[in-house]
Formats: sequence, structure tokens, C-alpha cells
Amino acid sequence: MNDKDLYRMVDEVLHYIWDPIGVAGEPRARDEYYAYVPGVFSLVRDGKNAEEISAYLRNIATERMGLTAVPEADSTVARLLLEWKELIRISPATLETKLPPMPDYEE
Repeated sequence: MNDKDLYRMVDEVLHYIWDPIGVAGEPRARDEYYAYVPGVFSLVRDGKNAEEISAYLRNIATERMGLTAVPEADSTVARLLLEWKELIRISPATLETKLPPMPDYEE
């Protein structure tokens, strides 16, 4: 498994899906969850289960951010992270980004 790809996926899932403070649509807040990526990445990489990852996310939201717990969202994100881990393990090539062709513009 490629740790770099997994780390990137953890970062993107935390920002765009977990997003407990609702900043996913704000480009200037792209680094908002960077501090939490290493811990979540370690849990996912080291084979922790969805309940353990979910509890960690819930602890971040409630203890560090002072938010109300949303266990269903944390569980969904934990399962998604584990699915990404499995996808990366099976086929890292699936993560290659292929951009659509640019249209021709006349000036």
C-alpha cells in the first residue's frame, strides 16, 4: 500500500466529507483539518476498526473543537476511510487523476 496516497485520501475525506465545522466550500480553509490528518492516518494505516476511528473523530469534534457529537457522521467517515484504504491497497493506479480535455476557445 502506498502511504502517500492513503495520507492524501485521509486529508481529503476529513476536509470534504467529515468537515464538522462546514468549511469544505471555502478555499482559504483548506488547511483547517491538517492537524488531525496524522492521527487519523495512523489509525487507518495501522488497521484500527471503524469504531475506533469513529471514536477518535468524535473526540476531536467534541473535545478539541467544542462541538456536539454526531456519531452517525463519524461512523460514516470511518467506514469510508477504511474503504479507501482497501481500494488503495488493491489498486493504487485507480487514484490517478485524469483531467477531461480542455475545450477549444476562440479569442
